[in-house]
Amino acid sequence: MAAPAYPAWVTRWVSGQWRNKKRPPTLRPSRPLALADKVANRREQLTEATCITEMSVMMACWKQNDFNDAPCAEEIRMFYDCVAKAEKERKNQNEDSLSSRGNLPSSKVNKLLKRFPQMTRYV
Repeated sequence: MAAPAYPAWVTRWVSGQWRNKKRPPTLRPSRPLALADKVANRREQLTEATCITEMSVMMACWKQNDFNDAPCAEEIRMFYDCVAKAEKERKNQNEDSLSSRGNLPSSKVNKLLKRFPQMTRYV
């Protein structure tokens, strides 16, 4: 197995060629060290499917009754009630709170970065 190929400055630094000058070479970043203006929009948490049981009961009723809505009115109403309840719970979640891991959602981070932009030069 071949030894890993390191840049030339690493080889010189390890071999001790910089010890005479008493300081290692300066490392310059390829880009300026500053935060970006925005972060990628990510889904905060994976949402699990809701109302699966009600939907499967409704579809089973449709299949038994040749996809006729009249005999399955109760199952359809139960499914729509479950969907309305799930959407109401989702909207009532407080967006201002931190996620379970203690991180800010990407929308909040973007608002903060827009409110406090990065300084590109010193005054």
